[in-house]
Amino acid sequence: MPTDSTGMLINETAAHAFGWGNNAIGKRIIRENSDRGHDVAYTVIGIVKDFNFKSLHEAITPLLMVLHPETGLIVKVKTKNIAGLLTSMKQQWAQFNTDEPFSYSFMDDLYNKTYAADQKTGAILKIFAILTILVACMGLFGLATYTAEQRSKEIGIRKVLGASVTQVTTMLSAAFLKLVLIACVIAFPLSYLVMHKWLQDFAYRVSINGWMFLIAGCIAVLIALITVGFQSIKAALANPVNSLKNE
Repeated sequence: MPTDSTGMLINETAAHAFGWGNNAIGKRIIRENSDRGHDVAYTVIGIVKDFNFKSLHEAITPLLMVLHPETGLIVKVKTKNIAGLLTSMKQQWAQFNTDEPFSYSFMDDLYNKTYAADQKTGAILKIFAILTILVACMGLFGLATYTAEQRSKEIGIRKVLGASVTQVTTMLSAAFLKLVLIACVIAFPLSYLVMHKWLQDFAYRVSINGWMFLIAGCIAVLIALITVGFQSIKAALANPVNSLKNE
């Protein structure tokens, strides 16, 4: 429309910030010292629903949108042949005989850049989590091996007196499970505090629920059982005669 150069779209937050509510259509906003060299009076011609135009770290703020074609174009496409589309757009651009080169960027790429730091942090934390689990499993396995060796005579005596493989395995694993549970009791509150503080940087965030820690605890116990169980079963299946003969 010929009047679009003096028209303005605002979001719902801006309408409420000005105190207009749903009656913003037709209101005027003066832009002082504009790039046109003088004050420009804009007329509100529409209100759009609030949408996130910044990172989710920030809450939705008042947004004023005016026609400024010198900044470029936003094109919505529905095609899988992006390369062919870009070639066609370059040809169309060349017909304008402008000195400006044809340049473009994808909206999703620009949007993803706002979370580049969070994605890097997530990747680093995953690497350290995997390394921590591997080191912990190696430590548990070594400790289980040492404990089984130290208690070999006790295991032999228990088996001679009628203890089953299940009972011996449970006896050896119970001590390690207690350590894992103690570690969970210490780690869960600290994890909650760290995650809660990190989430405060987001204006829109999920809540931390108890079932997350319950699943994490079950996984920790399962990893410990798998790591310790192998060595415990091996010790329980050993011939008690051999362990009792060793000095």
